[in-house]
This record gives sequence, C-alpha cells and structure tokens, in this order.
Amino acid sequence: MTTSTPTADRREALKDRLQRATERLEATPLRPRVAGTLTRMVGLTLEAVGLQAPTGARCLIENPDGTEVEAEVVGFHGDRLYLMPTTELGAVVPNARVVPTGRVQEAPVGEGMLGRVVDGGGQPLDGRGRLEVHDRVPLTSRGVNPMARAPVRDPLDTGVRAINSMLTVGRGQRMGLFAGSGVGKSVLLGMMTRFTSADVVVVGLIGERGREVKDFIDNILGEEGLERAVVVAAPADTTPVMRLHGAAEAHAIAEYFRDQGRDVLLLMDSITRYAQAQREIALAVGEPPATKGYPPSVFAKLPALVERAGNGPPGSGTITAFYTVLTEGDDQQDPIADAARAILDGHVVLSRRLAESGHYPAIDIEASISRVMPDITSPEHQQSARRFKQIWSTYEQNRDLISIGAYTRGSDPAIDQAIEWQPRLMQFLQQDMRHGEALEQSVQALHQVLPAQGG
Repeated sequence: MTTSTPTADRREALKDRLQRATERLEATPLRPRVAGTLTRMVGLTLEAVGLQAPTGARCLIENPDGTEVEAEVVGFHGDRLYLMPTTELGAVVPNARVVPTGRVQEAPVGEGMLGRVVDGGGQPLDGRGRLEVHDRVPLTSRGVNPMARAPVRDPLDTGVRAINSMLTVGRGQRMGLFAGSGVGKSVLLGMMTRFTSADVVVVGLIGERGREVKDFIDNILGEEGLERAVVVAAPADTTPVMRLHGAAEAHAIAEYFRDQGRDVLLLMDSITRYAQAQREIALAVGEPPATKGYPPSVFAKLPALVERAGNGPPGSGTITAFYTVLTEGDDQQDPIADAARAILDGHVVLSRRLAESGHYPAIDIEASISRVMPDITSPEHQQSARRFKQIWSTYEQNRDLISIGAYTRGSDPAIDQAIEWQPRLMQFLQQDMRHGEALEQSVQALHQVLPAQGG
C-alpha cells in the first residue's frame, strides 16, 4: 500500500492549477494592441477608423465610463469599417475605443441543447441555468456538395392528414409555408413539431413579436414537444444582426444533429423577417435597393441559408425544413415569396377564406404542391391525390354559380359529383390540432373518402 506525501500532493495541486490556468488562457481571446476609434453613428450603423478586421468579426466599443457594447463588422469603405451592435446599443460616445476581439459568432451544440430556449447569441432564455454543452461551431457553413447529397427517397410523417395525403413530404425536403397574418400558421407549426416523426426538432423564431415566443413554447409546442426540441428566439426587438445570427444558429444546430446521423425537423418562422433584417443592414451600409426596396444581397443570402438544410452525404442524417413566408396582404407575388417559391422544394399555401370559415388547417390544396411527392409515393397514392384535387377544383371553379343558385343540377355530371362530395372532402381536409394522424392512416383515409370510379 502506497501513501502520497505532502510534497507530492502539493505538486499535483500545482499541476492542476497550471492546467486550469492554461485552459482559461486558451479560451480567452487575445485582443490586438491596435484599436480603432468610433467616428460616426447614424441610426444603428457605427463607423470606425484605425483598425483592420474582416466582415463578421466581433468588436467591443469601450466607453470612458467602463461600459462596453459588442458590435459586428458588416462592411467597409476605404479605411472605414461599418459596424452594427449585436446587443442593446446603450450610450456610446464620440471617439470611443473600438477593439477587435479576434472571434466570430459561434453556436453552442450538443445533447444539452435539447429542451432549451436560447437567443441569437446562444445564451439561454428559459431561466434554467447555463447550457450543459462543450462544443461550439461557427454560424457559417461550407455547405454540402450537391453531388454528395443523398437523394430524397423516404416520406416523412408530419402528423397532418392534409399534408401526408395530398402534399407528401420527403425526409430532406425543404418546404415553404405561405401565409398572411392570423390564418393558423403558428398552430400548424406546433402540430408538426409535436407529431412529426423526427429525432430532433429545431425551431427558429426570427423577428416575431416577443409575446409569441412564450405563447408558442407554452401553448403550442408544449412540454412534450419541447423535450426533443431546441428553440432559437430572436424577436423583433433584437438588432438586425442578432436576427440574422438566430437564423444561422438554428441551421448550425440542425446541421450538428444531422451530422450525428439524426433525422431533424427544422421549422423557421419566418424567412421573411430574415430577409427584412438583411435589408436593414444592407441599406444602412449604402447598398442600393433593387426590387421593392430589397437590395440584391437579400436574394443572394436566401438560397445560401436554405441550401444548408436537406440531406447530407449517404450515411448521415437529414434536415427536413419548413420555412414560413409572410405574404403581406395575402400577396403571393411579394418578392420574398416569389424568391422563396423558386428555391424551395414545394409550398403549402394557407387560405384566409378557409380560415375565416373555420376550416382548419386552412391549407389551399389547389395552390400548394410538393415537388418530390411523385418520387416518394406509390402510383395508387398519386392517382387518388389527383382525383381528389380534380373533384375539389371542379367545385371551387363553379363555387359562385353554385352559391347563387345559377347552376342547374344535371347540366354537368362532373359538377354534380363535386357538389355531392364536397362536404366529405372538406371534412377530410380538416383536423383537430390536438390530434395527429399517421402517414399510413392518412393515405388509407384518402382512398376511402373518394367516390368509386364512375360513381
């Protein structure tokens, strides 16, 4: 039996202290001695001279009273750097010292993120203490080689009958959820969060009202949905930089779990607020507007963000993403809506008319499409979906004539059939938000609700 001597104990204690000091030193960025000077402030845009830092770099603005404001480099012109604050701007003074930290924004990742709510900077918002994670990844991503991506071949069960049957979504697909205000968008997202067959759910609440964050988590997501979810919240009162960070952070977290072999459901509400945040930054640094006030950089950033979702290389996991698109005044030709429709793999359109009539979920199946549905469903399923749409569309195209009594029964067999079956089809498309329906059950119900051929 051996016993340690006091000298050996002191040596071990000294070794431990030295190791901890070394770790703290490595974790603390070394600030460059060269600092710049704050020369101008217009709105949220700050101008500094006398330092060099790349775009995306974090800087600290040091006031004479000892307070500090964190900002990020968003552009430059000549020897001037343009910065925007990442936190509340507070009081800054002319000629304040601007010091680069030598760091860029990173996202915390790991199993400890599950069940947590964080802000755009990766700091917890739920009051449950520090995050139990040890890894951090950059917010930016190199992306996946398109030739290395695994194809979308497996259907995803969303738990929503109308989507499962009429707009079948595949694992790794990227869908848009187009909706105006007050038509049930958040409730539909909550349903998919609770009922979708995914290992991990990542929710990005970007640019929405602060009240809606807690309401979504408590009343729509619920404890059951939060257990396997990570929520990144960057509400409307945060700076434009933090809203961009929140969207990038949600994607970085989803990519981490995908690389671990997990099937991830990514819900981002909304991509419109993301585009508006980029518009604020771009216009502030002098980029000219191009389309309805949106600078060209907005339309470059949208596909760069969306392409981060999807399947990884064969053998890795998947990211199935739903991006909500706010259509102002229900205008489907809004520039952001039009751009999103072009870069996504399909879109689900919510109808205000259906929502106002009490039809939930208010999915307009005529205006919606899933571009990968033919690749992941059987010919029988596709035939039933087409027949359902034909009967539904026949009624909708003649709705006005039928409503005012101008149509005479017997004039057209197809319209007669549509009138007879419309109540059953409408009932099929409606669903209680508290109950999900599996993919197989949804497809079986689709086959059963249709009239017999020739009937």
